Formats: sequence, C-alpha cells, structure tokens
Amino acid sequence: MNESNPRQVVLNALGEVIFKDAYAEAALHRAFAKHSLSSQNSRLVSELVYGIVRRQRTLDALIDQFASKPALQQPPKLRLILQLGFYQLRYLTQVPPSAAVDTSVDLAKSNGLGKLAGVVNGILRQYIRQTETGDDPLKLPQDSIQRLGVLHSFPNWLVQLWCDELGEETASQLALWFNQAPHIDLRINPLLTTRATVEKALQEAKIGYTVVPWIPWGIRLASGGGNIQQLPGFQAGWWTVQDFSAQLVSYLLNPQPGETVIDACAAPGGKTTHIAELMRDRGIIWACDRAANRLKKVASNTQRLQLQSIQTCVGDVRELSQFEETADRVLIDAPCSGLGTLHRRADLRWRQTPQNLVALAQLQQEILSCAANWVKPQGTMVYATCTINPLENEDVIQTFLTNHPQWEIASPPNNFPALSFVSEKGWLKMIPTEHDSDGFFMVRLKRKR
Repeated sequence: MNESNPRQVVLNALGEVIFKDAYAEAALHRAFAKHSLSSQNSRLVSELVYGIVRRQRTLDALIDQFASKPALQQPPKLRLILQLGFYQLRYLTQVPPSAAVDTSVDLAKSNGLGKLAGVVNGILRQYIRQTETGDDPLKLPQDSIQRLGVLHSFPNWLVQLWCDELGEETASQLALWFNQAPHIDLRINPLLTTRATVEKALQEAKIGYTVVPWIPWGIRLASGGGNIQQLPGFQAGWWTVQDFSAQLVSYLLNPQPGETVIDACAAPGGKTTHIAELMRDRGIIWACDRAANRLKKVASNTQRLQLQSIQTCVGDVRELSQFEETADRVLIDAPCSGLGTLHRRADLRWRQTPQNLVALAQLQQEILSCAANWVKPQGTMVYATCTINPLENEDVIQTFLTNHPQWEIASPPNNFPALSFVSEKGWLKMIPTEHDSDGFFMVRLKRKR
C-alpha cells in the first residue's frame, strides 16, 4: 500500500474534530486505521492534530489578523489549511518555513481550493516576513485575561479561574505547562518484577528514563519512548502507565493485605490495580463503575498485571446499597472536570464549561455522601480528583464535613511517601508547575471515634 500524504491525513482528522465534534484521539485512531504511514509520519500527524486542536484559539487569531476576509466568509476547509500552515510555522522547528508554506498551498489545490492557493501562500509568507524582524507578529488584546487566553490558547473563563485562585503569574505558568507534551510515568508491579529488572530492560532497549524520587516504584520515561505496548515488560505485566500524582492516591489510602476495599469509580483501573499490588493481592477489592464497557478495561488491566483479588461491580455509587458498612477502606476517584490533565487531552479545554463544573461538584457531593455509608465504623475513605479547581475539591470536602459531622480529615499514614506535600489542612493539592506532575487533589477521611 502506498503511503498516504501525512498532511492530508491531518486535514481529514481535523475535519472530524471541527465539523463533526469528534474527539481528537478518536479521530486520530480512525485515521491511522485507514491510512498507511511510516512511524516518523505517524508521529508528525499526531503532533499536528493534537497541537492544532490545542492551539486553536491562537491559530484562529493569526488567521483573523492576516486574512483579508472575516473568518465567517472563508471556506471552512481553508481555515483548517491555514491552521495547519500557521502551526508548522509557529510551533514546529523540524519543518522548514518554505516546506510549511508549500505543503499548505498543495493542500489547497488538492482539496478543491485551487483559486485560493495564492491566498494561502500570501498569508503565510506575510507571517514569515514579519517574524524576520525578531518580534512576534501576533497582536494580543490589552485585557490581561484575553491576552493570556489568545497567547496560550485557552478559553477566558479558565484563565480567569486560574488567575482568581493562583494569581496571574502562576496562571501564565500553568498555561505554558499544559501546552507541553506530557510526562509518561510508569508504576512498577512489585508482585511480578523488581525495579532493577525494569531498569535493565529499558537500558538494553536504549530507552531513557529517570527515577521518580517521591514514590517507591516510579519511573519516568524520557520523551520519545514510542509505542507503550511495545516497551519491554508491558505484556508481562511488569508495569502500568500512571502519573506519580495518581500513584500517591493509593499510598494515601494505605490498603492492607486481607482487607475489603472498594474503588467506587474504578475505570479504567489504574488505582484499583495499584491497591491490589499494595495489598500483595490478598484481600477483596471491588471495582465499581456505572459503565459496564469501562469495567472491561479494568478487567483487561487486571489480567495483564496477573492480579486475582479484584472483582467488578456495574452500578452507580448512589444506588449500590449492598456495600453498606462492608469496607475497611473506600476510594472515591471522583468524576471530575479533568482540568489537571489538560496537557494529556488536547480538546478538553474546549469541551469543559463553568456550568459543567457546577454540575460535577453536585455529583461529587452525592457520590461522597453515599460512599461514606460503605465504610466500616473504624474505616478510612480517600477522595481524589485530577483537577485543581476548588469547587470540585476543597469546597466539596468542606460541605461534606459540614453535613457529616461524624467525619473528619485524617492525617496521611506515617509511610506516605510525600508527607512534605501535605497542606496544613490535611489535604494534598498537586499544582503541576510546583510538583512536575498532573494536577491532582486528594484527602483522607475517617469517622470520628
């Protein structure tokens, strides 16, 4: 099969995302299944699709600035071609400017926009000329919120949220952070292997890595690790991919061998399997989720890691009354906005809304209140989210404690590997720019004696 034109593949995938509201990851998956691409071009296509979706607001600002016609008067596909051209010129160093222009012009011609090929050429070359002065050609709004939003490509409401809580300087740093490629952390499975074995296998495969200092079984891959499933030890169950911030959640729960533990919102099972490993696969772990198809991923991970103690249960936390006072420990890895993982999900910044956050906070309250009934009188509960939004974190916990005076915040266990990260109030909030991690919140709760 002849290799496909990678930029045409990008254009097709972007069309699905922009015109059909497809998720970028799903559109890319379909594109790779349909087209023949070398590994180098596959990486380029991924970079372009994810990058353009991520930088959409900045790219559109450039188009509106350099194009003679307003955005709404341009053929929709022309805008995608210009986004592709501008992204290569502004964010890719491996593509020469002349190649970025020429391939964009060729795309216009091959997609029925031949009469506008000169427009594409003129717009992109005008941008190149302005960059040659050493100044950034992008014109930014005066308003600080809009300026950060356009410069870093985030919606105004999200920039405002960060500024209100953390200040403008940290908001700017967060925006830069979330536009970087994400780290890939591995959690070694001590039931099947050792750190030395995994490190040796990575060294023999010439895969760079560093040891994550705060956790016992963490390794961080250097960039360019390639296909995760083809790395040494994946099929054998030696490790699983999990950011070190998420690994800390199970250490905070501190499950012990022989206990009954419930993971209330378990899919896809990263924390469930970590709990089993910490319990040395002895005891009972219930992995609950209201979506049966998502629990299949839990089962798949359980099988690959060769764990026996995990059982699955389909159902909404708010309706699973059979677990009342049966658990020594309960984990609520709550459904959340995911705003601590924006670097991992290119289109999430455009899909979330302030209204969603309010609805999620209400759902989180309901889940927390119901799951609390599952805990034995002397049991422990951990609440966690992958967001740094107070509405879904501190506010949820404070409201829960007000409405449930028999509960209180508990100190982390003495063996918790990141004690220095814990706040005076007892919870742990991982700010990406401070901790070099995903954004995360976690807190340990217990019944008062």
